[in-house]
Amino acid sequence: MTKQEISEIKKLFTPKNCSITRICGCYVDGEKNKKTELKQAFLSLPEEEMFKYFEILRKTLSGSPGRNLLTLEFQDTVKDTLSQDENREENAQEFLLRLRESRLKDDALLEEYYDKIIESYEYVGNYLILVIHDVYDVPGKTSDGIQMDDASDEVYEYILSCICPVELSKPGLSYNPEENTFQNRVRDWVVSLPETGFLFPAFHDRSTDIHSLLYYSKNPEELKEGFVESLFHCPLPLSAGSQKETFHALIEDTLGEDCDIEVVKSIHERFTELAEEHKESPEPLVLGKNEVKTILADSGVANERLSEFDRHYDETAGESTPLLMNNVMETRAFEVKTPDVVIKVKPERTDLIETRSIDGRTCLVIALGGSVEVNGIAVKTPAEHQESSEEMPRQEVI
Repeated sequence: MTKQEISEIKKLFTPKNCSITRICGCYVDGEKNKKTELKQAFLSLPEEEMFKYFEILRKTLSGSPGRNLLTLEFQDTVKDTLSQDENREENAQEFLLRLRESRLKDDALLEEYYDKIIESYEYVGNYLILVIHDVYDVPGKTSDGIQMDDASDEVYEYILSCICPVELSKPGLSYNPEENTFQNRVRDWVVSLPETGFLFPAFHDRSTDIHSLLYYSKNPEELKEGFVESLFHCPLPLSAGSQKETFHALIEDTLGEDCDIEVVKSIHERFTELAEEHKESPEPLVLGKNEVKTILADSGVANERLSEFDRHYDETAGESTPLLMNNVMETRAFEVKTPDVVIKVKPERTDLIETRSIDGRTCLVIALGGSVEVNGIAVKTPAEHQESSEEMPRQEVI
């Protein structure tokens, strides 16, 4: 799903746009016991509670596509009704479709859903499983992108579910207005913003896509692979951090002794150009093996190095593993790092950095232009000192 598609669904979670039909939940303690459950029409909630749930739901669709919002494809898709075997085990996609079609009114199905999560979700502490059902009457759009609220030819029916930690509030002092005193605060259990969640079906091209879902993880480096495999039977892509590490290893292995600052500058410049070319695109730029190889060739990597690229890619990333440009390269800054020094330069001014051999040592040289500050203090450069001395009038000694 693109940022625009995700944003369109997030906008439903306001009092003005809300069409949520039902909300259900199950509170689970640290021993995986169900403590209590909730089931009710969403619009019957008190306004204060409704706003709190809106905040939780919006958070489940917050973040960056390809980083902590991942579109997952089902491996076992719904079978043709005529070929279904009554004894065949139901796959994950079929179960979620039944849950959606029940509109969360089938208690036995909800219990089965909660049990699936409790069995596979690893978390130390209490948590709340929430799930909503909604039917969105998708507004039509003109050819120039103007939304027409009174012209709809698509209905998007979906469920959104999330898992929220439930934690004790912090200790402290509170004011008691009845006794006009400060007292020890009574600690209670508070529902936090979600750690994990998903939207099913996905909303692709402003339409229903039952063959995929949008998965949310608060921490992009802890995607809970076992939970995803158990509940959805969907393969997870490499995490954002793993993609960056994989790409760095690929560059180092491919370039070998040729992996110097100038070559990496050229690669960074090519990535910056690609980012500029695709800045209006709603989808993150996905790089496969051929795309990465082309970038290296455009950056001046020698053919003899590229001859081994395919092997390095297959060994490091995997033959069919895609990489997202936003995950593997920071195009908004250029950083040079040593054990003792970190230097950051605007991506369009990498020309200011070069390496030179000075007095037998390899040095990083940065051209100074304009004003210079050290710890916020404006300082003079040697060139400015020289200019000042040349401009000073000579004094005659008598």
